[in-house]
Amino acid sequence: MAHVDDGGGNGKRSANVDVNIVPVIDLMSVLIIFLLISAVWTQTSMIQIGSSIYGRKTSTDVAPPTPKLEIPLRIDIKDYGYRLLIGKKIKNFPKVGEEYDKKSLRDELIKIKELYPDKVDSIITISDHLLYDDLINGMDVVITAGFAEVGIATAGVK
Repeated sequence: MAHVDDGGGNGKRSANVDVNIVPVIDLMSVLIIFLLISAVWTQTSMIQIGSSIYGRKTSTDVAPPTPKLEIPLRIDIKDYGYRLLIGKKIKNFPKVGEEYDKKSLRDELIKIKELYPDKVDSIITISDHLLYDDLINGMDVVITAGFAEVGIATAGVK
């Protein structure tokens, strides 16, 4: 324990003050242990998407390019629902009540996959003010329809 001794004054008895620092040390040791344990076991969640165009190559091996058709497939997530662009054709899927019409979009994407079985890539755009959950639900629909390489466009939806 720390000891503070006042040399006294006025001829009275000296002030003897003991500062108990054991609780402070206990608290700090618990906080440090908690920090170390939580820092070691914390993992960042990540969504694996197929568009790592700008990422660094980790090996010198040249991977063969995946077979893709040059027909663009884009799904825009808007306030009113989904908008599907395949080539130059546009098809809208308005909301049913307050929910996005995921079933109709998935059915249409499955038809497109049957027409273009080699196509594996797609792009999703979303308006900035919409929920992140809407983006994830759109990605789920696209992936379950057979388009495993999903890219997310950062440009605004027009």
